[in-house]
Parts: sequence; structure tokens; C-alpha cells
Amino acid sequence: MTPQIAYPCAVLAAYIAGSVPFGFLIGLARGIDIRKAGSGNIGATNVFRTVGKPWGLLAFAFDFLKGLLPVLAAKHFFPGEEFKWLPLAAGTAAVCGHMFTVFMKFKGGKGVATGFGMLAGLMPHLVLCAFAVFAVLVAAFRYISLGSVAAALFLATAVWIPCETLGNPSGWRDWPLCTLIAAVCLFSVWKHRANIARLAAGKEPKIF
Repeated sequence: MTPQIAYPCAVLAAYIAGSVPFGFLIGLARGIDIRKAGSGNIGATNVFRTVGKPWGLLAFAFDFLKGLLPVLAAKHFFPGEEFKWLPLAAGTAAVCGHMFTVFMKFKGGKGVATGFGMLAGLMPHLVLCAFAVFAVLVAAFRYISLGSVAAALFLATAVWIPCETLGNPSGWRDWPLCTLIAAVCLFSVWKHRANIARLAAGKEPKIF
């Protein structure tokens, strides 16, 4: 398959896969329309709060896989220099699908779990560090949104730093990759603007 065909097909397939609103579907399966409960968001955090912890973790896992699997599929089925950017393009399309799902009038989640999945396929060591940032802050302050925003900001910054240990030897020298990953992370932060306002006002709900 030529790149001219592979790129649009893979991006479209990844976008549709990313658009599947698993959080909303899990809520419906439990008799709850999460668009009308909690924050009204269809992401894993709102499922966690309104449907229950096990269901929130399940939603997170599905949303994570939505970002991971398109990247791994692109790497596996399209090796070669001419497809160098396909895993990143597919992963980004999946994140956009989650944030702007075609199945829900282009309204969706905030992209944290799906973004983690995309980056886990591209830079797994860096994502482990970001997840550690997330886990420590959530355990300390009990705000999922705080951990999510901090992890996204960490990734948006750390991706520019060349580090062999973190599986990112090129760093800023691979500036197209860094720019797109940073843009996805910062857009996820922007999607959290209501949470940030509630955190500043002391009104953001805690977990546990």
C-alpha cells in the first residue's frame, strides 16, 4: 500500500476507533447517562465519580487502548521510512476522535487516557514517568484533574529533552514529533479549563 493511501485510511480508522464513547456506553449499561451526572463529561473520571470505581477504571482502560492500539497497528502493518509518521498520525487521530467524537455531535472527553495510550505506544518510558507524576499527585491531593493536568504539562515539556534512558534520544532535534505531542498535551490541558477554575476556587470534587 502506498503512503498516499495508507495515511488517510489509517487516520480515518483511528479517528473512528477513538470516537467510540466507552465511558458513555458503560454509564448506559449501568443505567446512568453520565452526560447528565457529575461534570457531564463522558470520560473515565466522570464514570469513576458517578458510576463507580471499577467502572471508571474499565472506562480508563478502554480509552487508553483507543490511543495505544492504532499506534501499535501502524507500527506493525506499515514498517519503513515512508511510513515514519503514520503511528503518530494514527495516535493523534484517535485522541481527536475521543475529544470530538463523531457519535456524539463532536463532543467528547478530555483526552488524558487516550493521550496516555498514544504516547505509551510511541514513548513508553516517558509515559511511565508521567503516570508516576499523575499517581503521586492524585494520591496526595485526591484530585484526578490535578494529576491529569500535571502529567500533560510534564509530557509537553519532557518530550523536548533528549534522554536515552527515557527512550527519547532525539528530543528537540525531532521537532515535528515534539511539537505535535506537546500540542496534544496542551490541548488536553485546555480541555480541563473548567476543572482548573474549580481547583482554583476550591470547588473541584475529590475522589475517595
